[in-house]
Amino acid sequence: MATNLPRHVGDITLHLQDFDGPLDLLLHLIKQAEMDIYDIEISAITDQYMAVLRQETAHQLEVAGEYFVLAATLMAIKSEMLLPQPTVEFDPEPDETIDPREELVSQLLEYQRYKQAAANLKDKEQERAQAYTREAMAVPTDLIQASFAPGVSLDELQAAFAAVMKRHHFSEPATQTIQAEPITVAERIDHVLATVTGPTRFEDLFADAKTRDNLITTLMAILDLAKYQAIKIEQSAPLAPIIILPGAKKAEYQHG
Repeated sequence: MATNLPRHVGDITLHLQDFDGPLDLLLHLIKQAEMDIYDIEISAITDQYMAVLRQETAHQLEVAGEYFVLAATLMAIKSEMLLPQPTVEFDPEPDETIDPREELVSQLLEYQRYKQAAANLKDKEQERAQAYTREAMAVPTDLIQASFAPGVSLDELQAAFAAVMKRHHFSEPATQTIQAEPITVAERIDHVLATVTGPTRFEDLFADAKTRDNLITTLMAILDLAKYQAIKIEQSAPLAPIIILPGAKKAEYQHG
């Protein structure tokens, strides 16, 4: 097999820092020479490998000991393959001759598999890096701690609103004319602030709501005011009526 090896040592421009170890360097040299990894031309590849090491030491660069270990292995294989093979008479059951390159080829194939697996993992890591996962939104501590008094939970508030929705559902006519909703959250905020001058039942804040949109807009206003402590939501006991009270920052909110 024709190889594409450089004619002179000076033609080699490889540097050890470009490789992950001696097997990585050797595998590169084999591929560069277009050799069959199962039929390595040991003499040629050993000469090229040694040329790289000599080049590094000539530039007073430190060479790791593992590179010299592989160099010794290559030299030993080269010497063994250059020895003349003894001639023997025909044997109908000859012993299998062990190729001195066999163990080296096995190491190279195993390293090649690990290298490919590492490359695949790196590709997957890069693909994953391009995906963005939105972090969970943190609930403001003031909404949890200051807006709801002890004993009041979001589940209780949701149940109370569901009861309001149910009552309004039965009071609505079967047929309605759909019109544009003129009421805004800001208007319902004004309504809640004007209504809550003292203890007020939660459901009373929805008394003037005519549509489901009115109900939802009013609930949004209540939650917004609770967030800024303009109102306070209390419940004396489980399943007891939810009461809305003026909050510590009601006046500040009204004049803000």
